[in-house]
Amino acid sequence: MSYSVMKGVFMGNTLENWLHAGFILVLGWILGKAFSWLGSNVFRKLAARTENKVDDALVQAMRRPIVVLITVLSFVIGYQQLDFPERMDVWMQRVFHVAVALSVTWAVARSVDAMIHAFLGSRKVEGGKADDGQLIPAVRSAVKILIWGLGVVAALNNAGYNVSALLAGIGIGGLAMAMAAKDSVANIFGGVTVFADKPFRVGDRIRIEGHDGVVLEVGIRSTRIRTLQGPIVVVPNFKFTDSVVENVTREPSRRVFHELGVIYETPPEKMEEALRILNALIDDNQEVLEHDRLVSFTAFKDFSLGIQFIYYIRKEADIFATQTRIHLELMRRFAAAGLEFAYPTQVEYSKKT
Repeated sequence: MSYSVMKGVFMGNTLENWLHAGFILVLGWILGKAFSWLGSNVFRKLAARTENKVDDALVQAMRRPIVVLITVLSFVIGYQQLDFPERMDVWMQRVFHVAVALSVTWAVARSVDAMIHAFLGSRKVEGGKADDGQLIPAVRSAVKILIWGLGVVAALNNAGYNVSALLAGIGIGGLAMAMAAKDSVANIFGGVTVFADKPFRVGDRIRIEGHDGVVLEVGIRSTRIRTLQGPIVVVPNFKFTDSVVENVTREPSRRVFHELGVIYETPPEKMEEALRILNALIDDNQEVLEHDRLVSFTAFKDFSLGIQFIYYIRKEADIFATQTRIHLELMRRFAAAGLEFAYPTQVEYSKKT
């Protein structure tokens, strides 16, 4: 190609300058393709040889963002080989700053997300905890939102915008939205509290505000509970921050309380026998009952002699089957001993004249 052709001017730049810029772009494209190939065929195999799964996740996550970053940088270097009007240079510099900042943000977000997924995923496999499966998506989403928020702010700042004024304007306008969305925000913070404090796990039976059931799913905004009656109840997570939650599954034993009543015709000897029967009933069922108990003749009621009977079912025992077993045996032993349960009665006395 002749010297005069090379010095020909097109859009304010010689052909030589355009060729330099094009060469840099092509070189950047080749480097990007080469890095992508290395990531798929070399780095991935090297990472697979280690026991740590984090490096495998990082190689997979970083391959595409680095290719994009190399391409963006090749555009930046290529553009620097050309001369354009100052206004266009200012505009293009802003575009490049934003592109580089967003590319770096994408790379950081994917790498951190991959590490969190690999780390928490390995903990889930080792520990086998059901609620970790609910925790992983929530943590990954929160971290990605935070990183992308910082990345966008950095991109706007690099582009020359007054980020402080912009954030102040958004803050004033968003105040009304925040007030309208306060319940949603409260639910999200409630979800974070549930994940952090772990008052219950998926599969636990809990009681809250009159609802008694098994936890099916713990989300970032609400929790689903299948009640003992059958229907599924969706409880907003903020309820768990200002309400008393009873975790039935984690109780060391189930306390069963009864106020028994026998008829007033029961003599003292029979009353003592009733107390012995109740104590023996607990002693004879130690495979399902704790040793602790309370058996006491406590009151003279309107229609009966009151006996307070408290026993504790072991954690590993079937609660309903154990109660049925104990109560049926109690009825059999009282009947065999000639002890009668009282019920509301009224006796009328008439005076003979």
